[in-house]
This record gives sequence, C-alpha cells and structure tokens, in this order.
Amino acid sequence: MTLALEPVADPAAPLARRNPVAKLGAALLFSVPLIATLDPLTPAIALAVELCALPLFGVRLGVLARRAWPLTLAAAGILVTMVLFAADRTGAHLLSLGPFDITTGVVTGALGLVLRVFAVALPGIIVFATTDPTDLADALVQNAKAPARFAIGALAAFRLIPLLTEEWQMLTLARRARGIDAGRNPLAKLRLFASTAFALLVGALRRGGRLATAMDARGFDSTTPRTYARRQHFTKADTALLVAAAALGAAALTTSILTGFFNPILG
Repeated sequence: MTLALEPVADPAAPLARRNPVAKLGAALLFSVPLIATLDPLTPAIALAVELCALPLFGVRLGVLARRAWPLTLAAAGILVTMVLFAADRTGAHLLSLGPFDITTGVVTGALGLVLRVFAVALPGIIVFATTDPTDLADALVQNAKAPARFAIGALAAFRLIPLLTEEWQMLTLARRARGIDAGRNPLAKLRLFASTAFALLVGALRRGGRLATAMDARGFDSTTPRTYARRQHFTKADTALLVAAAALGAAALTTSILTGFFNPILG
C-alpha cells in the first residue's frame, strides 16, 4: 500500500481552482479564531461551515472521511483522556465509570476539544486534497516570496514520502526472508519494529543527502533569478477567498460570544 499525495478533488470545482497560497492562507485564517476559546459551539459552527463548503472544493464526503480517519483516533484518545484525567468535574453528575465520575463539565470539555481537533484539521486536509504539491511549491515561491531552496526542498521531501512505505515493506520482507521473525513475542515485535524503523531512518538520511547534493549540482541553490514553467497568478477571487475565510471564522467566534458560550483559552 502506498500513500496517495496527489489531489483527489474535482479540478473544475470553483474553490479547487484557486491559488494554492490563497487556499492555504484561508485555512489558517479560518482556523485561528478556533484556538481562542474552549467552548464547543465555535468549532461546531466552523465544522458545519467546512462541510457545507466541501462541494465548492469538489471533495466528496467519502474521500474526506478516508483522509481524516487519523482524526477519529485522536478524538477517541482525547475522549478517554478527558474522562480519566479531567480536572474540571463540576456540573451535574451523569454517570460513574468505576472511580471516575462523568459530569456535564467533563462532557463539555471533551466535546469542545474533539470538535476543535476536527474543525482545525479539516481545512488543511481539504487544501492538500485539492492542491497539486508542485503548484503549491511554485505558488509559495512566486506569490508568498518563500525561499526557493526551502519550497523546492520541501516539495522533494513531500514527493519522497510514498517511498517510505515501500521501503518499510521491502525491509520487512527482506528480514522475513532471512528468518528474522518476532513470532508472537510482543517484546521481540517491539525490538524488530525499532530496528526496522532505525534502518528506514538511516536509508532516508542517506537518500536526503544524495538528493541535496544532486539539487545543488543542478543549480537549485543558485542566486541567479529563476524562471518558472508554470505561473501561479493571484487574482481578485483569491483575495475574496481570504476575506471570506477570515469573516466566517470571526463570525463563528462572534456567535459564541453573543450566545454566552465563549470560554477564552487564556484568562
């Protein structure tokens, strides 16, 4: 199994066609207000807005669910942690799980954190599901004025990520062919996992060094002005996307304040 890093959205969708820097900036502007409060209402509103915007990005809900499955594991971990270690156990008592009392304060805190994880992470998932990595690197250099060495190096590293899964499989098969197998011993499995991960790390560092040398030899670190095969234009529609994202994020936070749910993270 390999990782799918290419865009999976409909390229003809209105917002999928926007400049990669504009989409990345919109995701950041929309997410910033969500980290200012601990209440569950703000991320719930933001999550509803994100789901409503999916058709405009050309992303199907099933595709989003497959890409966002790690968030479900994170949400489950947050829920368990809050139930076991929450300091705020005020509010009405709901039920008891052995020595742990579940109160409305625990439920509210856990719900706010879980919704915030999804609301903050989904914009980034949507951006990378609708953006070609090469276009993003070009836009960072052309529109955001990021250093070409950083942008192109990050693109090269991003392109090499699928090789890690292939190398892991090859290392596992090679060790199995040599008779190295942990069987059902959990400690042996842990040692085998650690040694395989170390071998993978060594291989990745060696490849990174060779790639950096090759890129320098081809003039990627040159101070000579660069030309671009694909121009990335920042239009008025891209500016409108940034403004709309900031306005929607502020509206979610304002709604929380006006309804009395606002719970500042500081103070």
